[in-house]
Amino acid sequence: MATNYDVIVLGSGPGGYVAAIRCAQLGLKTAIVERELLGGICLNWGCIPTKALLRSAEILHYAQHAKDYGLKLAGEIEADLEAVVKRSRGVAKQLNQGVTHLMKKNKITVHMGEGTLTGPTSLTVKGDKGEEKLTAKHVIVATGARARDLPFAPADGNRVWTYRHAMTPPEMPKKLLVIGSGAIGIEFASFYNDMGCDVTVVEMLDRIVPVEDKDVSAFLEKSLTKQGMTIMTGAGVEDIKVTDKGVKAKIKAKDGKVSETEFTHCITAIGIVPNTENVGLEKLVEMDRGFIQIDDYGRTKSKGLWAIGDCTPGPWLAHKASHEGVTTAEAIAKELGNKDVHPHPLDRSNIPGCTYCHPQIASVGLTEEKAKEAGHQVKAGTFPFIGNGKAIALGEAEGFVKTVFDAKTGELLGAHMVGAEVTEMIQGFVVGKTLETTEAELMNTVFPHPTISESMHESVLASYGRALHI
Repeated sequence: MATNYDVIVLGSGPGGYVAAIRCAQLGLKTAIVERELLGGICLNWGCIPTKALLRSAEILHYAQHAKDYGLKLAGEIEADLEAVVKRSRGVAKQLNQGVTHLMKKNKITVHMGEGTLTGPTSLTVKGDKGEEKLTAKHVIVATGARARDLPFAPADGNRVWTYRHAMTPPEMPKKLLVIGSGAIGIEFASFYNDMGCDVTVVEMLDRIVPVEDKDVSAFLEKSLTKQGMTIMTGAGVEDIKVTDKGVKAKIKAKDGKVSETEFTHCITAIGIVPNTENVGLEKLVEMDRGFIQIDDYGRTKSKGLWAIGDCTPGPWLAHKASHEGVTTAEAIAKELGNKDVHPHPLDRSNIPGCTYCHPQIASVGLTEEKAKEAGHQVKAGTFPFIGNGKAIALGEAEGFVKTVFDAKTGELLGAHMVGAEVTEMIQGFVVGKTLETTEAELMNTVFPHPTISESMHESVLASYGRALHI
């Protein structure tokens, strides 16, 4: 006998568990299937525990620079890597337990085990209880993604790491090679650099964090280099040989010269692979490079089968997955007869991106370059943190805010930041973009003083030649 539900969610990451909660809120009998840990990669091995690690590195940085704030700390300041990692794992465990509580609170049935679709709305789960058969009116696939391996140097957890190994390192690297300068690569490079490791970042494109505005990329590279990091852009790793002492990497530099350099450890951060194989999807959905193709509400080509999150086209971000989870849950409820829900399709132009390196970077919308390529006449302005009183008082005068507007309509096209706490500030511009704001509303908004957020206001003014404090 199969167990029947209104909705079954396959995967419990930030997309899956949020979708399940919203389904339950809408009165749907809901189940979730998870093969490892509730909360998925984000809560257990991604977003949250990495921020715990970075927080420890940030505190270490401030302690080592206490004299800059007129303070004297007795004794030597040093990092206890084992304790730092233990704290990070504790944070992850707490949030995992929080998701478990949310499942119980919302009366969502949890099936732990490996789920395989046997049709658009049916699946089997192989777990500790043996094999269970489940059916539903609708199924949401939220199986996420995993780190992509280098073809010539797959991660071994010893010398060659993915993000999962880098979060629970068996030892502190002395000389670390980071391949890839996206958010994951740069965050780990920043963490280990602050912890005292000699870090080299290799990026095959012409600049680091290449999805960001060029001005942000240039500023961040200068800052990280100043902190002691070696940055190699327009370069590639052609081969890696693992030895007893570490890895030997053949690196082709921008000038075409190939050199072999030894490192104690290597982190590969070259993208992700969707977890869509061995799930029973092959005959049920359309895929592009393994990613499930969906409409604006998460529908696949098979009636009753939906998909969200990192197993679908990007951007591959936890908050995008959660938003999709809510949209899809409401679309399902509407199909099941709920006339009180009005699902809104995801607008990818309003999805913010955040990278928690030191200094932080955050952005939303079009870069200045992309706005021009799209045919906009652009007004862009930048305001540096050195002109902001709160940033100076905090000892965080490194950074800037840049805003991009359509010159004809005044529409806010994009915002780009680098500096202290910009990942907390970006949401102001995200709200503005979602509300389709123009420069007029932003100029006439009162920003509290003294705050770093005043730089947001000043950057808008600078776009129109009206900056007051620079």
